[in-house]
Amino acid sequence: MTTLTEAEAPPPPAPVTPTRKPPRGRGRLVPYWLLLPGILWLLVFFALPMIYQASTSVQTGSLEEGYKVTWHFATYWHALSEYWPQFLRSVLYAGSATVLCLLLGYPLAYLIAFRAGRWRNLILILVIAPFFTSFLIRTLAWKTILADGGPVVGALNSLHVLDVTGWLGITAGDRVLATPLAVVCGLTYNFLPFMILPLYTSLERIDGRLHEAAGDLYATPFTTFRKVTFPLSMPGVVSGTLLTFIPASGDYVNADLLGSADTRMVGNVIQTQFLRILDYPTAAALSFLLMAAILIMVTLYIRKSGTEDLV
Repeated sequence: MTTLTEAEAPPPPAPVTPTRKPPRGRGRLVPYWLLLPGILWLLVFFALPMIYQASTSVQTGSLEEGYKVTWHFATYWHALSEYWPQFLRSVLYAGSATVLCLLLGYPLAYLIAFRAGRWRNLILILVIAPFFTSFLIRTLAWKTILADGGPVVGALNSLHVLDVTGWLGITAGDRVLATPLAVVCGLTYNFLPFMILPLYTSLERIDGRLHEAAGDLYATPFTTFRKVTFPLSMPGVVSGTLLTFIPASGDYVNADLLGSADTRMVGNVIQTQFLRILDYPTAAALSFLLMAAILIMVTLYIRKSGTEDLV
């Protein structure tokens, strides 16, 4: 009998992998069952109130007689023609606060991401710490800080700054409170963390070796920032500006506590129409006009910045 050598021996049979049975009907529905609580939450607390407000905006009547849906779309034109200054003021104040938050927040986020070292967690806690205090209390604190006899006015008067800042809306000559500057300062302070956190997240993801490569190619620090750091941090810039501008444009607390009748924003008008005048159709129409304006501006901004994937 001849024996087969190791090279001539047939290969061992391949292991048989068990065939996976197709999932049953219940298994296929598991992802949808997991999504059901979130869908119900959005339906009850977002979709239904939106539908109710949409129907309210086209109603006519009074609080005594009751409101009925008459498809009165002229309410939208009346609200826009009557309160367009408040719309424009809201965009200007929110835009100014967003720019200030970006100018103040980007250096701090850069410091936390690249230079903080062991102090990183402590600085992040300090950034988040204002969230542990009520939004109303923080705004009232700014009202005390910017009061006529407060430290800010005293310091600015000693430096003779208030006399030359009429372009900021300060017309009294010796005060900061109840001016557009106070409202913008309050918006900037209250929404600054919403700018810093997305910027830090975006900057922290940048590979440090890219900075080393830029230095090896004889790039100056400014060129490295302009060509490497800032372009790679654009998702954080876009996210931060959106998270700041959108809530700031609809805010009414800062304008109510830090401003005056001449600094009312559209949020103040909506609050007054809903809670004081009790003109529900006009208030609902103003809410939808504000939402539509924000959606249009956000869409144009995202397309212009080239970050459509964030939508």
